[in-house]
Amino acid sequence: MCVVKCAVERMLRAMRNGNLTGMGKVANRCASWSVLAPMTTNSDVLEKLRQEWRFTSHGDESRRSYVALVSKHPEVALIGLTDMGDVVHTLEAKGGRSVLERAAIISALLQEAEDVHVHRALLQTMIPGIVSVCRQLRFGEGIVDDPSETLGTALGLASELMIDWSGQTRQYAAPDLLSALRGRLRRWLLKEKAARHALGQHEFGEESAREASLLLTRLESLQGGPFERLSRITYARVFEGKTLRDVARDDCSSPATLQRELQRFAVRFLI
Repeated sequence: MCVVKCAVERMLRAMRNGNLTGMGKVANRCASWSVLAPMTTNSDVLEKLRQEWRFTSHGDESRRSYVALVSKHPEVALIGLTDMGDVVHTLEAKGGRSVLERAAIISALLQEAEDVHVHRALLQTMIPGIVSVCRQLRFGEGIVDDPSETLGTALGLASELMIDWSGQTRQYAAPDLLSALRGRLRRWLLKEKAARHALGQHEFGEESAREASLLLTRLESLQGGPFERLSRITYARVFEGKTLRDVARDDCSSPATLQRELQRFAVRFLI
């Protein structure tokens, strides 16, 4: 299962079950898994969210969440709607609300984001902004293998932010959320970059260790034979870090002559 499919499906399942606990961390947990199938595309991720929203946004629970929202925030003038699906529709550019009216509604949604359906409505209306943040950060180009991984993580981080900030009163909640998301997503990308660099170094170290082990085995196999002297000198150079001048002095030979001997020995027995 890929990172994005994991993040989105778990997020949607958590929402349908009415459980927000830990939901925002889903994308980060899934992104740490090492077994990845072919990634879904950004359009696949967004379409999955749209389909889920169409399925849940007009249900009974969505209507109850809408009624509770209106009763707590009569100032946002949402009377006359039916459910949270209608609330999201009215937040669209064609919804007929001014910029200030939309800002007031989003502020109310954030205050009530502990409600799973209000939270989901807020996430749905923020999707274009979340995509914009990913675009600003080039979807992690050069750091992650597929843009959908960045988008899936951004959705999870945005959900986590909404949970962290639920109950707060923010006049301009949408730009505040997107600004905070940009910071968190940038830090995630930097961590991913550092982790990949560390992994590369680790793999290089393991390869070097394997090569060193193979060399040591070959040198040990030459002990007690006619090339024991050169085997012992090579060991001193490679594993003890002695300089050519030092081993030449101990061997009572000139550095230039000993170097030629070691080169011929390496070509014949070690490479």
